Amino acid sequence: MPDPHHLKRRGVLFVLSSPSGAGKSTIARKLLAAEPELEMSVSVTTRKPRVGEVDGKDYHFVDLEEFRRMAADDEFLEWAHVFDNRYGTPRAQVDAMLTAGKDVLFDIDWQGAQQLFQIAGGDVVRVFIFPPSMAELRQRLERRATDAVEVIDARMARAANEVSHWDGYDYVLVNDDVEACFAGVKTILAAERLKRSRQTGLIGFIRKLTR
Repeated sequence: MPDPHHLKRRGVLFVLSSPSGAGKSTIARKLLAAEPELEMSVSVTTRKPRVGEVDGKDYHFVDLEEFRRMAADDEFLEWAHVFDNRYGTPRAQVDAMLTAGKDVLFDIDWQGAQQLFQIAGGDVVRVFIFPPSMAELRQRLERRATDAVEVIDARMARAANEVSHWDGYDYVLVNDDVEACFAGVKTILAAERLKRSRQTGLIGFIRKLTR
């Protein structure tokens, strides 16, 4: 819900992480559709576009040489190696969204979440989404019918590693029901927006209130 008093506040850097297949992308799409003050941080990647993906909307696709240049020039808030490809969050894009009064949604792994927290500290809210079980996670990956068995095996091995870092997050949710999980994520975002530490307009409001 929008603030009826229009108090100024700092933007939320809202991180969603999960193993591949746990439903993070679905939750992110639903959240963006429901929250007009929230915008997606579009990552830079060296991987090739998949069918239907649009450069600048799904990812910023670059070659390895350009990615290395951007990293050397400190153009990323965070970046990581994932399955022989590289992914990074462009600093200028995030700064522009915050300046425009937007909250920023990040779809990044635990390494990215850790790096972002080290840079932005209290503005970062980290949410980890678990699958109901590892067996269910594998079934979801197999039902996609887009990856070979060896790719699924690699994703499952990575999933086990990602899950082991759950304690580096502020909130954890189990996605055994997508609507219930989505409701939980929305509740977390709403509560974090209302934190006193983010309400930069409170002092002015209170001064007017107590005159």
